[in-house]
Amino acid sequence: QVEVVESGGGLVQPGGSLRLSCAASGSLLSIPGMGWYRQAPGKQRELVARISSSSTSYSDSVKGRFTISRDNAKRTAYLQMKNLEPEDTAVYYCKVDVWVLPNTYGEYWGQGTQVTVSS
Repeated sequence: QVEVVESGGGLVQPGGSLRLSCAASGSLLSIPGMGWYRQAPGKQRELVARISSSSTSYSDSVKGRFTISRDNAKRTAYLQMKNLEPEDTAVYYCKVDVWVLPNTYGEYWGQGTQVTVSS
């Protein structure tokens, strides 16, 4: 069984910063990829940033403001968000792509963490 837990959301003023964390646990062999998605009210869930063992990618809307990183020893991914805008308000979800015992590939989602940007 794999568990994914996000943390770090909250209320922040426009121009402020937040750092989200995503921790994966369970019978994991490896984590090829970790990604952050977000879903605003009335909108579809969208990819914000993704990190593999060798590369990162970002949506155009957050490029230059958000930075994704990972700590493999802690099985944790981070999303550093700067210069936040009201349009960044959404529930942020973490998805991990994993190889689990005995030798199965799977995708697992966290429960989400709310980010609200408002004055």
